[in-house]
Amino acid sequence: MEALALDFDAVLGDTRPLWRAWVEDLARRARVDVELPTDRAAAAAVLDGLVGNWRALLERFAEEHAPVHLRPSAEVNAALRRLAGDGVRLGAFTDAPEPLARVAAAQLGAARRLEALEAGAGALDRLLARLGDDAVVVRSRAELARLAG
Repeated sequence: MEALALDFDAVLGDTRPLWRAWVEDLARRARVDVELPTDRAAAAAVLDGLVGNWRALLERFAEEHAPVHLRPSAEVNAALRRLAGDGVRLGAFTDAPEPLARVAAAQLGAARRLEALEAGAGALDRLLARLGDDAVVVRSRAELARLAG
């Protein structure tokens, strides 16, 4: 096993509660009343047409609120350390926008272990292109623990 492609939200930490809190905050502050798609990549396209600087607003909000919504996992970080120590290339993918994914990776203590972080539409395909088609896609913490064994 040379490389692992980690499902960010299922393995490292679920960013959806932080995303939802930001959407609520944005609606209140910008007085934007719009129904966003549940798919965050599609929601990003809608936001591009509504709020020009939404990525900067999301990043600032995520930096301030990530500690409330995201807790590092000692087990996950130990598995990442073991795998990286064994020379396994690690990457993560998520449909979350890039600013949220980057802040979340740092908050969870995973950023320094990841060779690549792909976010938004087509993230898994882009990550596999970077890591190689033989990369194993990991979709649960239990699967990560088994592979780090």
